Amino acid sequence: MLTGQFSSPIFFLMESLDEIRELTTLSMLLRIFVSIVLGAILGIERGLKNRPAGLRTYILVCMGSCIIMLTNQYVYAAYKTGDPVRMAAQVVSGIGFLGAGSIIVTKQNQIRGLTTAAGLWASSAVGLAIGIGLYEVAIVGAFAILIILRVLNHWDAIIRHRTKTMNIYIELKNRNCIGEFIHYLKLHGLYAENVQNEKAGISSDAAFIFTLKSSCNATHDDMIAILEKSNAINYFEEL
Repeated sequence: MLTGQFSSPIFFLMESLDEIRELTTLSMLLRIFVSIVLGAILGIERGLKNRPAGLRTYILVCMGSCIIMLTNQYVYAAYKTGDPVRMAAQVVSGIGFLGAGSIIVTKQNQIRGLTTAAGLWASSAVGLAIGIGLYEVAIVGAFAILIILRVLNHWDAIIRHRTKTMNIYIELKNRNCIGEFIHYLKLHGLYAENVQNEKAGISSDAAFIFTLKSSCNATHDDMIAILEKSNAINYFEEL
């Protein structure tokens, strides 16, 4: 008797989920609404950080993926033909074109927008999950994405600041300063690898990209401070 009392709410919940997973007008409207809400939650987080893809983009990606999945389900159910997940597969591959548009390579070969592109791809996955009726997966997945974008961003910054390897874009005062600069690095326990000569920079025609490493116990901030004190440098930026 006790078992029945405790289990009845669970059975009621399961029956309710089964009902809204059926392809009815009400369930389709509910899925579109949920996709808009979850897309907005992810889009607001990106918009607050002034990223290329913000509120509207995330809503459209999530809702569009949901509609495509619903359409595929309807065609399969109504006409008894086709593959029920074929259009979903096209979304997974096609979203890459949209993501690629948000990736920017600066003049210093610095890549920006990878997290935004990955977020758009994950947002489309949330939309597909809603479209097929996997509400639990979609909701948990959306909030997991939100946590990754918000919380792990701080951890990622901590990890980057503890690394002893940095990619640096640098502009020296002139090309005669190259030997002086290399000697300066060695004196402070630093050395450069994978040096690439770049076109003339903003303040000098001696522009380079290289990997800076520490052979001592210098921290990330120590390495930045060492570069700032060099008399041979006009400008530098961590990539």
